[in-house]
Amino acid sequence: MSLTRVGSGAGLALGWLADQRLGDPRRGHPVAGFGALALRLEERLYGDDKLRGAVFEATLVGAAVGLGALLERALKGHPALRPLVVAAATWTVLGGRSLTREAEAIADHLQAGDLPAARNRVRNLVSRDPDTLDADDLARAALESVAENTSDAVVAPLFWGAVAGLPGLLGYRAINTLDAMVGYRNDHYRNFGWAAAKVDDLANWVPARLTAALTVLAAPLVGGRPADAVDVVRRQADRHPSPNGGVVEGAFAGALGLTLGGRNSYGGVAEDRGELGTGPAPTPADLARANRLALAVSALAALATAGLAAGLTRASSR
Repeated sequence: MSLTRVGSGAGLALGWLADQRLGDPRRGHPVAGFGALALRLEERLYGDDKLRGAVFEATLVGAAVGLGALLERALKGHPALRPLVVAAATWTVLGGRSLTREAEAIADHLQAGDLPAARNRVRNLVSRDPDTLDADDLARAALESVAENTSDAVVAPLFWGAVAGLPGLLGYRAINTLDAMVGYRNDHYRNFGWAAAKVDDLANWVPARLTAALTVLAAPLVGGRPADAVDVVRRQADRHPSPNGGVVEGAFAGALGLTLGGRNSYGGVAEDRGELGTGPAPTPADLARANRLALAVSALAALATAGLAAGLTRASSR
């Protein structure tokens, strides 16, 4: 088998391993640089208008995809470099290890009884108001973020890297970053962020369902039953306002035997996110199980997408 055929798959797997070992770089993160560029462009383009938001989205996502395409062209004559370049790009766009580190830090604060520190730390993961949350509420917030971001920050970029190479990796990270920045459902971004939110929903539709399927497979590793995860997704996922969030959180709820969701406050406005699951509400002790489940799902995703990338490369070369 040629280096070209195995390069993408090996690069995705190596990039996942790098993320698990190193996490995000503390300084000079390319995603942070992209976010700073997006803020500057937003200052120039912002208006309470869907068309302006669509131009903003298309410009930045197009630039990311274009950069990926240029890298793909540069690698055509250098197949031996492909695994290393794909691995570096994959490490750049993944956020699995940093996600679990945040959840671990929140769990440590909760176990020490330091609610103010836990409330401050949970702001890194969720946009809901944390000031009135008790220990169990904070655990639920962190656990729901672990579930959703296992899909958004690990499975989805790996999937798009497998099916679309470097343009897929960089383009997806741009889409997800812009959704986090301007895709909020508030008056300021209701129209300008519409395109970012819709594109993110589309980009995550398949990865969210892949994440749920892998969660079903991994459920026994955390003492759960695959049938319970399937049942919660099938019967309750549509209670969640997100077409993808309910699928992922429902699978985690069923696999862990917990109930997620409920009422949250965002900027002083209460929102019912729907309850998912049939078990008890999460407690701080459940965060360790959630992190183990997230690691298992992400490892399965790395294996599956590495195989998918190698298979697609082999098929395209025939």
